[in-house]
Amino acid sequence: MKTRSRRGADITLREVMVNQEPDPVDEIDALRAQEYDLLAALLGRAPSQDLLTTLQNLDGDATPIGQAHAALGRAAREAEMRAVGRDYFALFIGVGRGLIMPYASYYLTGFLNERPLARVRQDFATLGLERDPASSEPEDHAATLLEVMAALAAQRLPAEAGADHRFFERHLKPWIGRFFTDVAAQAGTPFYRAVGELGEVFTTVEAEAFAMEA
Repeated sequence: MKTRSRRGADITLREVMVNQEPDPVDEIDALRAQEYDLLAALLGRAPSQDLLTTLQNLDGDATPIGQAHAALGRAAREAEMRAVGRDYFALFIGVGRGLIMPYASYYLTGFLNERPLARVRQDFATLGLERDPASSEPEDHAATLLEVMAALAAQRLPAEAGADHRFFERHLKPWIGRFFTDVAAQAGTPFYRAVGELGEVFTTVEAEAFAMEA
């Protein structure tokens, strides 16, 4: 497995674990993995035209997630790729820094490369994940953490039962809701406003579902 953050940071699965066969994944976990993968892709880099075209087909039902999907589909249909790309740059990269710092360490401590990053690295080592040494991007980037959650939900990583719950509680629950709220509030386009709203709704549902399992 490989995951890329906004500037191309690579987290790679050590080859010693690649050949292990996962158990069958149930439908709900497969859908959860798709949601995490989508959010990771939208935060990892500005969307390509192919992704925008695919998202134009999104629709939804009356549930909160369904409504958030429908809003993202509408925003994709109305989106202009250059405007969305500029919005992504302003939000997450910027000149010097973006409007939003998409890192667990920053949200939890106000600084980069703090203890939350060390905890992420510890758990990545347990999961057999390592960063490409050529990359300078910290592993606690939101896109990276969401993609690891997708891999755990879909059992693309060899991990014991409940690993996704523990990873979410440890590395996402304390800050990811506030992060997505900030994305929705500070986005300059309807597209990234819809991305923030979808992320906020989905991670709230995840937190509630995990709380019911406890």
